Amino acid sequence: MTLPSRAADRRMLSEINVTPLVDVTLVLLIIFMVTTPMLQRGTDVQLPVAEQSEPKEEERITIILTREGRLYVNNQEVSRADLRYRLIAMTRNRERVVHFRGDAQVPYGLVIEVMDALKAAGIETVGMITERPSAPLWPEGRAGSAPGSPTTRSR
Repeated sequence: MTLPSRAADRRMLSEINVTPLVDVTLVLLIIFMVTTPMLQRGTDVQLPVAEQSEPKEEERITIILTREGRLYVNNQEVSRADLRYRLIAMTRNRERVVHFRGDAQVPYGLVIEVMDALKAAGIETVGMITERPSAPLWPEGRAGSAPGSPTTRSR
């Protein structure tokens, strides 16, 4: 009976064992999944009260889109072709926030054109101005009455 030589034991191992690598990767993934939501949470503070907490009306940029398709920027009529350039000029040294007030009967395509012009002008924040309904839109207590509720089916 002969013992194996040491030369056979010294051959080069050409395979990498990936099991420890996968274990470490999964542990890191779990750590990041647990800590990421904690990092995005802000600090709760009680804000002070100020008389001028709302921006002045002349500082606010408001776009109005009428039922007829007319556009107004701060109550001055603007053509759809000039909207982008007007917004670029108005937001040059200001915060890029726009308030949009559109008629409920405006075709969706016109709203998209306005939103596209806002995006082209570099405006990322758009506030949609709406009115509060006098009565609830969806009666309470009826399961499935609101779109997207668990009992509503979409086809």
